[in-house]
Amino acid sequence: MIMNPIAELCRELKTGFTPRNKDPGRPVRFWSEQDRYKDEIINAFVIILRTKGCSWAQHSGYSMCGYFNDSAWDTITKDDIIHQYTTAMDAYSNEPVVKIFTSGSFLDDAEVPISAQDHIITDLSKKTEKIQFESRPLYVTDKRLKEISKICNDTSIQIGIGLETANDTIRTYSINKGFDLKDHQDAEKNIHKNNMLLKTYVLIKPVFLTEQQAIDDTLRTVKIIQKTTDTVSFNPCNVQRNTLTEYLWKKNQYRPPWLWSIIEILKESKKLAPDVRLQCDIAGGGSRRGAHNCKQCDTAVLKAISTFSLTQDVSVFDDLECSCRQQWQDQLDMEQLTFGSITDFSKEVFQ
Repeated sequence: MIMNPIAELCRELKTGFTPRNKDPGRPVRFWSEQDRYKDEIINAFVIILRTKGCSWAQHSGYSMCGYFNDSAWDTITKDDIIHQYTTAMDAYSNEPVVKIFTSGSFLDDAEVPISAQDHIITDLSKKTEKIQFESRPLYVTDKRLKEISKICNDTSIQIGIGLETANDTIRTYSINKGFDLKDHQDAEKNIHKNNMLLKTYVLIKPVFLTEQQAIDDTLRTVKIIQKTTDTVSFNPCNVQRNTLTEYLWKKNQYRPPWLWSIIEILKESKKLAPDVRLQCDIAGGGSRRGAHNCKQCDTAVLKAISTFSLTQDVSVFDDLECSCRQQWQDQLDMEQLTFGSITDFSKEVFQ
């Protein structure tokens, strides 16, 4: 298969990558966190399973995704995965929502064997009200979803798909996702045909976009998907190891998004999609590698974004103010006169 130059670079950056030596019978992590379910704030149980790794990451990978760093890149058996799941469930406290994550696609049988998928879904359907997992569209087939429907009883199933952007060019040349908008739409039809829920992940500011372009692209994406998705989960790009994003960041050619941009996106998205659940998970927020402002206001702004994700109330942003907001606005103005995104104005405060 002929790859575009971005795909080739994503693969080359993994050339010297050495997988960590980890117990194949132990999950990466598990914990309980707050979430929103049936218009109430509840606790959800989260499990990250250690697998051989995302099949796409082994082919080339996304420009921003470093989750392969926690993958085994070696054989992880069905029994290993079931043991990981059982180990994590020892800490389960009857949370009504359980989220299952891997480094790639839960429905990819090369990553999670179907027998392990079925074991986990069957067991959870006896214990919880809602199960969430993620997959690339390729694996979200009508046939597989029908099989899952037969074993999940009345438990709600939500499938997360990382569309990232509705723009096929950006998805190909800034992110290297390896599928197009139609693939996502086909998966969406299969999900809703089988009475399941769709969570669409949208990436804020992939490489090669300016701050303003990132805001505009995210809002265009929300406008396009808001009638066909049940939840939009915004993921501000953060700088993960051994990725194209890190490669550019180290050369001062990339800055993660401003938190002010995220607030703008959330406020405008709520106007565009008032009936869609919006949430924003910010990995590394407040650090140089994650979405940040000036450090002085990061904690308050991150707290407001987290509160919005639970309440959907945009008024939590009303009283936020800081002198760096003008710097952010200046950057949006200056980018119209420069090529590409401007490097971090506040870099020195993190050193």
